[in-house]
Amino acid sequence: MSSRGFHRGMRAFWYVMLFFLYAPLAVVALYSFNSINSSAVFAGVSLRWYAQLFSDETILNAFYNSLTLAITSSIIATVIGTLLGYGMYTYRNRRLGWLIWLVYLPIVMPDIVYGISQMSFFTSISNATGLFQLGLGTMVIAHVSFQVPFVALLIYSRLVGLDAMLFEACHDLYAKGWQRAWYFILPTLRPAIVSSFFLAFTLSIDDFVISFFTSGPESVTLPIFIWSAIKKGVTPEVNAIATLMIGAVFAAAVIALAFQYVRAARPRAAD
Repeated sequence: MSSRGFHRGMRAFWYVMLFFLYAPLAVVALYSFNSINSSAVFAGVSLRWYAQLFSDETILNAFYNSLTLAITSSIIATVIGTLLGYGMYTYRNRRLGWLIWLVYLPIVMPDIVYGISQMSFFTSISNATGLFQLGLGTMVIAHVSFQVPFVALLIYSRLVGLDAMLFEACHDLYAKGWQRAWYFILPTLRPAIVSSFFLAFTLSIDDFVISFFTSGPESVTLPIFIWSAIKKGVTPEVNAIATLMIGAVFAAAVIALAFQYVRAARPRAAD
């Protein structure tokens, strides 16, 4: 096979993959504007389902819970993950370096196993002490626990890419610990920290399995509401909710990529 034929084949494969990735999302968005209550026949464009969506108190409460959960857990996970990532970098060449691999476990562990273990953990504590009853609080803890590894690895990869002599320069200039953190480490890590926050936000806003096992009756999120609603069939209202979630995740991803692009463009601009 010639080089040109190989490249054409890879390009065709890429287009096919894009089609199967985004065509289902496009169909969901299209039928969210359907003028009739059907997900099989498109009868015209209408915004009635979005109007009905924003007038439904149950859906609005689910949206509020999702937003509260995503923002709160993302902030906490970003702070903890940043500290953990710095610790991973600091101790990467020491005896405790093997503990770094424990950070990978929540990433590779199946969500259903992690969700069931979290539910069992909180239920056991609640039965014994009355604390940690399933609700928004336990959901925040569960989300932070699986967001932190992603944040830590992003921060760690950023630190590994730095010249180690920069840290030595801080010591040579007699910078104290808080001065190194405020004037060197935080400014250097700012793009990675912002990207980590939006990644954590994206992971939280569309999570269903872990949220389902750690939620209470008053802490229903949008993914849980959608799962309950589709038992009666996929309606344009459900498609409208899904479309808004797709838009929120897409916006978060675009913002994170924009920060990464700005970070990559700064060295070229300096040259």
